[in-house]
Amino acid sequence: MSTLFIVPTPIGNLEDITLRALRVLKESDIIACEDTRRSLKLLNYFGISKPLISFYSYNQQYKIPQLIEKLLSGKKIALISDGGTPAISDPGWLLLKEAIDKGIKTEVLPGACALTTALVGSGFNTDGFVFCGFLKRKKSKIKKELAEAGAMGKTIIFYESPHRIIKTLEICSEVFGDDAPVCIARELTKSFEEFIRGSCVEVIKKMKEKETILGEITVLIGFYPAQKL
Repeated sequence: MSTLFIVPTPIGNLEDITLRALRVLKESDIIACEDTRRSLKLLNYFGISKPLISFYSYNQQYKIPQLIEKLLSGKKIALISDGGTPAISDPGWLLLKEAIDKGIKTEVLPGACALTTALVGSGFNTDGFVFCGFLKRKKSKIKKELAEAGAMGKTIIFYESPHRIIKTLEICSEVFGDDAPVCIARELTKSFEEFIRGSCVEVIKKMKEKETILGEITVLIGFYPAQKL
């Protein structure tokens, strides 16, 4: 039966892939992935050989009809990202929505996700949180986005790139104050995994002391009452 599988892949440590994910990848007719070269390394590691279709942010608009056509013809397609759960700040939700609209069977597998790994590791309140994905680029829009998230009074989580992290933290300091509790989760599950915790101003200082900042970064702002914004 044709099925679209949403399959999480490891965000670092390859041992984090599930047995179910490996089975689904082996049973699928096609694997849609962001970077075919990166995904091929993962598949080769587990001895899986399947046709790969490139599917990423800038080509998904014209790749979605092609994938839907294959699904309607009876194919089983597994969607993976470069790491983590597809559709979480990665391509996938548009394809999933289209498949649902067409009445195609879909299965979402649980698995690795930087968002939840960083949240639990931060030590911040996990009763509720606001996930912002990747923030806007303009400073004014970033401040507005953060202020709106902060008004919820819950832990704030977003992804950021190494070359923008310090400027973004400085904006966080403007919005929430120097004493706002911050946690940086970097290179999660990899050998260089790092959690940097402290007040906003302390974390900025620690980041500036680094010779280079590399890797994928998840930023968390601890519970901050709305009235202090």
